[in-house]
Amino acid sequence: MKKDIVTSAIGIVVITLLCGIIYPLLITGVSQVAFPGNANGQQLFVDGKLVGSKIIGQNFADVVKNPKTGKVEMSDGNPVTTPDPRYFQTRPSGTTPADNDAATSFANYGPNSTITLAALQSNISTYLQLNCPTTLTKSGGCSSWYDPAVTSAAQVPVDAADTSASGVDPEISVLNAHIQAYRIAAVRHLSLATVDKLINQYTFGRGLGFSGEPGVDVLELNLALNRI
Repeated sequence: MKKDIVTSAIGIVVITLLCGIIYPLLITGVSQVAFPGNANGQQLFVDGKLVGSKIIGQNFADVVKNPKTGKVEMSDGNPVTTPDPRYFQTRPSGTTPADNDAATSFANYGPNSTITLAALQSNISTYLQLNCPTTLTKSGGCSSWYDPAVTSAAQVPVDAADTSASGVDPEISVLNAHIQAYRIAAVRHLSLATVDKLINQYTFGRGLGFSGEPGVDVLELNLALNRI
């Protein structure tokens, strides 16, 4: 009996050392040497300050303040935000608050769910509003558009209407980016050609050359906009 207890205790200690300490340290060391960027979460720094990650979406928005009190409006304990028109916007986020990497999730509702329909309609409406300057018609419609080819829900890209599986997708489609380029160029007083050139610069191809679709890294693209 005593021998069995001693043997079991030694086994637990050895396995703990091998699997709980030595193996993790070995894998960490190899990853830091072989691909340190991926091992550290592909972090991005500007002037030595951490500004985000290439693999985690970021919410480029302004907080909404009450016009009477000047205080930030809150909803369920989180500040209410509105998209900043000066920046490219990532696809809608399914986390609370938006692009919360500590709680990645997606809306677990069926395609026929009224909740899904309401969310899609809200995202589409937000996207179309961003594509419309402040001038509205008397009926509440838009009298002019940044991109005149996108004036209704039918022209809104899928990735601008629906969330990703993780809820923190950092990329948008090339089509989505080029639609937003009209707004960015107008708001920042840049030529459309300049903005399109930046989009092409931060567009990456399919995984392994065949998997998925080309995408645009929103964070790096917005950082490039700030540099100009």
